[in-house]
Amino acid sequence: MRKIFILVLTSILIFGCKTSQKTTVKQSDGLFSLFVEDPNSKPFFSDKKGVFSDNGMVASAHPDASKIGVEIMKSGGNAVDAAVATHFALAVAFPFAGNLGGGGFAVIRDKKGNAYTLDFREKAPLKAHRDMYLDAQGNVIQGLSLLGHLASGVPGSVDGMVELHKKFGKLSWEKVMQPSIELAEKGVILTEREAFGLNGLKKTLLQVNGENTPYFIRKDGKIWAKGDTLIQSDLGKTLRLIQQKGRAGFYEGTVADQLVAEMQQGKGIISYEDLKLYKSAWREPLIDTYRGHKIITMPPTSSGGVALIQLMKFVEPYPLRKWGWNSDSTVQVMIEAERRVYADRAKWLGDIDFVKVPIKELTNKDYLSKRWSDFNFAKATDSKAVAGGTVPGYESNETTHYSVVDSEGNAVSITTTLNGAYGSKVVVDGAGFLMNNEMDDFSIKAGVPNMFGLIGNKANEIQPQKRMLSSMTPTIVEKDGKLFLVVGTPGGSTIITSVYQTILNVIDHGMTMQQAVNALKFHHQWLPDKTVFETNAFSEKTIKALQSRSYNIEQQKGTLGRMDCIMVHPNGKLEGASDPRADNTSVGW
Repeated sequence: MRKIFILVLTSILIFGCKTSQKTTVKQSDGLFSLFVEDPNSKPFFSDKKGVFSDNGMVASAHPDASKIGVEIMKSGGNAVDAAVATHFALAVAFPFAGNLGGGGFAVIRDKKGNAYTLDFREKAPLKAHRDMYLDAQGNVIQGLSLLGHLASGVPGSVDGMVELHKKFGKLSWEKVMQPSIELAEKGVILTEREAFGLNGLKKTLLQVNGENTPYFIRKDGKIWAKGDTLIQSDLGKTLRLIQQKGRAGFYEGTVADQLVAEMQQGKGIISYEDLKLYKSAWREPLIDTYRGHKIITMPPTSSGGVALIQLMKFVEPYPLRKWGWNSDSTVQVMIEAERRVYADRAKWLGDIDFVKVPIKELTNKDYLSKRWSDFNFAKATDSKAVAGGTVPGYESNETTHYSVVDSEGNAVSITTTLNGAYGSKVVVDGAGFLMNNEMDDFSIKAGVPNMFGLIGNKANEIQPQKRMLSSMTPTIVEKDGKLFLVVGTPGGSTIITSVYQTILNVIDHGMTMQQAVNALKFHHQWLPDKTVFETNAFSEKTIKALQSRSYNIEQQKGTLGRMDCIMVHPNGKLEGASDPRADNTSVGW
C-alpha cells in the first residue's frame, strides 16, 4: 500500500479514517504528522478525549483520588496540597498500587520555574544483606523477594508526603488528610476492574496473611462485584493517626507497633530502628534539553531520569517527524537507543548515597556518540555484544503515577509504588495497609533478572539502609521557559520507554496530550533481546522491515503504560490526559 500522511486537528482522533488522500488542517500546537501505511489502521488504543480546564487539573489512576485533589485546590490549596491529598486517597481507593507501605519519587516545578526533586524510595532494613535471597549453594530462592514479609523494604511514602507538604504546602496538614480518612470510613465504590483484581487477590492474600484475615475479602464470603462498597476502617484509623501526629503517626506509636509486630510474626526484618532512621532525600534535579525543550526529571535512586536523557540524546539527531510515528526507521533508532541505555542502567545505576553514579558522563554527548558508533541501519545490534559503556577515569510493576497543576502554574509529577500488584500481599494487621515487595528491585544476584526481567550488578546490590534502584520517571517539560508537560506512568521496566514515547509523541509528532497517551507503544530493554509491542502499534510493513534486519518482534499480550499527564496549551488551557488502558481519570476545574 502506498504511504500517506494524515494531519489532524487537535480535537480529532483518526480512528477508522477512510480517506486515502492527503489531508491538511490547522492545529493549535503544530501539526500531528502521522506515518500510516494502512488508511484503516488505528494507532491509538482508544478514542478517549482529553479533559480541559482553566484553573487546575489532577490526572491519576482513580476518579475518587483525582476529584479529591481538585477539591483541595478549590478550597484554596496549591498543587502540592492536592498531590498529597491525592496520594493518600490512592492509598484508600487504589490498593493495587496506591499506598502507605511503599515509596516513590516527586518532581516539582513551582510557579517561578524553580525545580525540586524528592526521593522517598524505600530502604533495605538494617538486617538486610547481599545474599539474603540465596540458598546455601548461592542460587536464588524463587519468590522470597516477591511474596511475604521478607520482601518488604522500609516504607517511605508517609515521610515523603510530610516532607513535600512541609516545604510547599499551603493548607493545614489536617485539612489535606481529611478527604482520604472519609473515603476509607465511608467506603470506595468498586469498578469492574477493581472488583476483578480483589477477587484474584483472595487466594494469595489468605496464603500470606492467614485464613482469618479481614482485609480485602467480603465478610459474607461472596466475590466482589462492580458497585460494591469497600470500607477500610483500620486504614481509616491509621490515616487519622497520621493526620493527628504527622510523621510520628506512622513511624512511631501505634502504627509502628503494628508494623513491627506484623514483621516479627511473619519472619520479616523491619524494626523500630529502621522506622526511626527512615528519611526522604531532596535531590538535585536532572535537567537537560531535547529539541529546545527543557526536561526536568528524577536523578538516582531512580534510573528513569538518566535513561530518559540518554534516550532523547541518542535520537535527537534523527528526523523522527519526517520519518513518521512508528515507521521502521523511527522505531529502529528508538530500539537501538533503548538497548544501549538499559545496558548502562544495569552496569552503572544505583543509590547515589552508596555508589558513585557517573551521571554527567553517562549523559555526555561524546560518550553517547561512542556508544552509538556500532549502530547500523542494515541490521539490529546483538544485545549479547552490548555491555554497559566504559566511563574513563571512573571506578567501580506495579506502580501508580499522578500529575497535578494548579491555577498559579505550580506543577507536581509523582510516581509511587508497592512494586508488584498489591505489593508483597502482606497487610499490616490492625493498620489495614499493604506492604511493598520492593526488595526485588535490588540486584539479588549479579546477572539474575528481577520480576521485570531487568539485570543488575554490584551498583544495585543489597546493603542495609540502601535504596533499591527504580525505573520510575516522573518528568516535567518546559517550552519557551513556560510549563508545558507533566508526565509519568507505572509499568516496571516499561516506565522509562512509555514516558519517552509519550514525550516524543508530543514534541516530534505533534500529538495532543491525550493522543500521546492513547498512542500504542512498544518496549525494548536490552535483555531479553526482543521488542514487544501493543496490538496494532506496528504495521505489517514495519514488522517485516524490522524482521529483515534481524529484530526479534513480539506482540504484547497486555498493554504498556498507564499514563497520567497534563499539557499546558498556548492559551493557558490545561489538558488532562489519563490512560484509557485502565480506570485512570483526569479531573479539572
